[in-house]
Amino acid sequence: MSWTKGTRRRLAALAVGLVFATAGCAGGGTAHSGGASGEAVSPSPVGKESSGTDDAGRHLREAGGKDAPKVAVEVTPDSADGWDVRLTFRHFRVSTPGARPTAVTGRGLACLFVDGRRVARLRTPRYRLPARLVPHGTHHVTARLYADDGTVWAVHGKPVQSTADITVSDTRPPASPRPSTANTAPVTGG
Repeated sequence: MSWTKGTRRRLAALAVGLVFATAGCAGGGTAHSGGASGEAVSPSPVGKESSGTDDAGRHLREAGGKDAPKVAVEVTPDSADGWDVRLTFRHFRVSTPGARPTAVTGRGLACLFVDGRRVARLRTPRYRLPARLVPHGTHHVTARLYADDGTVWAVHGKPVQSTADITVSDTRPPASPRPSTANTAPVTGG
């Protein structure tokens, strides 16, 4: 192989290309492996954190676009006097416990609220809601999505959440009246 001027230029261009390609893999790029799934995720905070807050005082993180996270909640009675809560996610995956406290597109956890009071932090799509948390009456069960940095995923300034209303009625039979001891004459033997 002869070293001509054209060959040196091609080799120089190839070397420059290799340098830039490896620099992106060394951690200075905009994406890295998402772990076992191999999916690329952004290592830097995503979405724009706004000054707006949810009703619990957490800052909102805007996640607009067609790929914004969504959640749906379904609540059904279970056989043990409680409630089965099932969440359905779209464009969202729960993070594993111990995840870095950094906002990553479409990742985080869900918090479950009953009548505005947080009752659980969920890293799974299912939860058993104890009957003691929903006494007689109508209740609002809300699932809200949070990024791992504690901000609330939001679309158009509103938290990404879903609410199901449930009504708990007293299904126990009425207690049978007990005989009153005040009107009963003592039984005497004889």
